[in-house]
Amino acid sequence: MRWLWYFIIYSFMGFLLEVAFARAIRHPKRDRKCLLLLPLCPVYGLGACLILWLAPMGNSLLWVALAGGLAATGAELAMGAFYRFVLGVKFWDYSGFPGSLDGLVCPAFSACWTVLSLLLVYTVHPLVAASAALIPAWLGPPALILAGTDILVSCVALRQTGTTEVLRWYAPN
Repeated sequence: MRWLWYFIIYSFMGFLLEVAFARAIRHPKRDRKCLLLLPLCPVYGLGACLILWLAPMGNSLLWVALAGGLAATGAELAMGAFYRFVLGVKFWDYSGFPGSLDGLVCPAFSACWTVLSLLLVYTVHPLVAASAALIPAWLGPPALILAGTDILVSCVALRQTGTTEVLRWYAPN
């Protein structure tokens, strides 16, 4: 169950990072939800879990930076392709950035993920792991059902509408 908690915690932290980034750059779309109900960005949860899985395979800063940057970029590429080609929506588009791969990934953000990988492994994760260890085991199944249901319902809604606006059910018309 610890990997479930890591996925949920890092998906939530990714949501917070997205909201802060949108506000910092004064982006018109300040709401960065990726799911219908829960404030989670699953691409961050997936990326963080991949980084944490790869990090112990090498024991150097260089390994963590390179493997982490590649893992996060791979997660972003896979999720971006899934959103675009399976669900028919775009949550991000790097088309205007140099070296962009069909707007799904770009070197500038891959560099950001590389730096954040180091921060994740050496600073953030020890605190998250200690906190996750305190979560009672009985909360795992309900959390899995809630997150899984929200992901499934969100995917269906996105696929049917072809727009991320469907996730803004609470927004005034």
